[in-house]
Amino acid sequence: MNLPNILTLSRLVLAVVLVFLLEEHSSAGNTGAVIVFAIASLTDFYDGYFAKKMKLVSDFGKIMDPVADKFLLLSVFGVLAQIGMVAWWMFMVIAIREITVTASRLLAMRQGQVLAAERAGKIKTVVQIVAVSVILLYLVAQQSDFCSSWFFNVESLWLGFNEVLMYAAVIITVYSGIDYFRNKSKI
Repeated sequence: MNLPNILTLSRLVLAVVLVFLLEEHSSAGNTGAVIVFAIASLTDFYDGYFAKKMKLVSDFGKIMDPVADKFLLLSVFGVLAQIGMVAWWMFMVIAIREITVTASRLLAMRQGQVLAAERAGKIKTVVQIVAVSVILLYLVAQQSDFCSSWFFNVESLWLGFNEVLMYAAVIITVYSGIDYFRNKSKI
């Protein structure tokens, strides 16, 4: 097991920790969730960086990196939908795309093809990470004594920004799914 693959697998563990922290519905839990999500997001960058830099790109990494991303993001989107921070239909659209693409990748792997993440998929992941980060920061600010004096003056603006980011995430998610299947059909 090499460093990039360890970083990828750590994202699965961090996703479980993140869900537990968010389920606490507390200021400490939300703050911990922001920290854990930031660490998990960094592992997404560094697993690819080290794999290329150290020439440790593997079929395992090509498959598990997007699976770990999906597990992390679907876990957090699911909790955010449960607490009303993300619309259920948005979660469902994202989940259907992620599950469909993952199933397609696994079927391709059974046929001897390894389909690495494409540019649109990487952009999708970044947009989803930004959307989740802003929502998690909103949850921290909402419960923070430090932010309470000014927070409620900008809360509706922040909620609107969250919604715009989620619409952007859904649109790029759908687009990247269409792009994936269009490119796969050319193989």
